[in-house]
Amino acid sequence: MSEKVISNTPFQLSKLDRFLPVWILIAMVFGLLLGFIDGIQELFNSVQIGSTSLPIAIGLLWMMYPVLAKVKYEELGKLRSDGKMLFTSLFLNWVIGPILMFLLAWLFLADEPELLQGLILIGLARCIAMVLIWNMLAGGDNEDAAAIVALNSIFQIVAYSFYAYFFLDIASSWMGGEATNINISMTEIAISVFIFLGIPVIAGFLTRLYGIKKIGKEKYDNEFVKKLGPTALIGLLFTIVVMFAMQGRKIFELKWKLLQVAAPLVLYFILMFLLAFFLAWIMKFTYSKTVTLSFTAASNNFELAIAVAIATFGISSNQALATVIGPLIEVPVLLALVYLSLYLKKKMFLTK
Repeated sequence: MSEKVISNTPFQLSKLDRFLPVWILIAMVFGLLLGFIDGIQELFNSVQIGSTSLPIAIGLLWMMYPVLAKVKYEELGKLRSDGKMLFTSLFLNWVIGPILMFLLAWLFLADEPELLQGLILIGLARCIAMVLIWNMLAGGDNEDAAAIVALNSIFQIVAYSFYAYFFLDIASSWMGGEATNINISMTEIAISVFIFLGIPVIAGFLTRLYGIKKIGKEKYDNEFVKKLGPTALIGLLFTIVVMFAMQGRKIFELKWKLLQVAAPLVLYFILMFLLAFFLAWIMKFTYSKTVTLSFTAASNNFELAIAVAIATFGISSNQALATVIGPLIEVPVLLALVYLSLYLKKKMFLTK
């Protein structure tokens, strides 16, 4: 037991992953300093694809592609054969998660509709990629985690645009959202989702299909993916630098409002994790399946949320700014939840 816990500590993370919040903070500061250069905004907006500048579009696509090239799409068959696991995952990810984030966003940000919308977009973007790290460190079922990630990747292409329109427009109107001036088209969101998730999913799937055929599954997973994966960070950090270069003045104006975004995010990650963990425990799942359900329910695809916010509302929007706060909060909180899950394993699950 003790050996397993030691081998599953977060120090197995690569330096890039372990210090992700630090890299993000550095990118934010550099972007803010860059924003003082005259003409920088005009430069980034000189070539656009729709409402998104070409450099940003390239950055967004690249930060999604390496992540989706490592998804084990072939594992979907395993999850499909486990109806209890499949149903519980879908329920947590596509019913409880979006509703919880929606309610927390309205609780903390009712007076800041644009930041509220960005938070909702994070809640709708379900886990992919990084969750595999948290799951591995906590001793979860790696095959089930890969299957859930693959399922969420595909499901988001089909459902994200509908969910975004429903929660941002229809459900928000039930909360008194007429004052937020929400005026978005489901078609616009669908196009953004297809470009920034559909294209990378297709590219990632074809890369994996061809790569496994060419060099074999073991070499693809253990060598190619490990070299390709870290490059996604370049796309993420580049996007953050440009966003903060174009949002510098607005950021200084918001000041403590950013804490209003951070607070519901922290609560969301903790509540989703605990809810999923105790639900799975009550349903008598094994520890490995319990922790897998917990991390896949609590994690989010912040890359997609950033991409959709930028494409739909613009890179200078508060919506886009709110989505960037997501990974800054998610990484340290979920790292702490790895330790919590190992503690709960000792207290709640019998080990032989």
